[in-house]
Amino acid sequence: MIFVLQYMQSMEYTQVYKCLADAQRIRMANLLVEGPLCVCHLVSILGVDQVKVSKQLRYMKQLGVAEGERVAQWMIYRLSASWVPMFTQNLHYLREHAGAALPLHSDLKKRRAALQTVKRAKNIPEECCRALSVCTTNKKTRSRK
Repeated sequence: MIFVLQYMQSMEYTQVYKCLADAQRIRMANLLVEGPLCVCHLVSILGVDQVKVSKQLRYMKQLGVAEGERVAQWMIYRLSASWVPMFTQNLHYLREHAGAALPLHSDLKKRRAALQTVKRAKNIPEECCRALSVCTTNKKTRSRK
């Protein structure tokens, strides 16, 4: 019985490493480990088109490491709560050792700037910033309806 549980646990851990096996997914996980983001903010921060971002997010959902929630017409993604500690440890290492190969620190600065834009807006226009402001009320975990 113990062997079966250890095998199942190791199978689950492989999902995280499958996610981290691609540079774009590493960058997305780096952003999402800090809290939820709208797809359009991921597109803006990463500088890639929406189709590529959505494809990678779909793969992350299939692995079970990410969750998506529709808020009006926007999709808000976050890492699954059970995986945040493991991602945090791995991304901490990558942030310290990846150097210029992965712009993880730069991505986080862009993320903070996007969230500051949402917080500074007095009258949030009818755009994805409104959807993002819903997610920033509780950074890491928000119950799904």
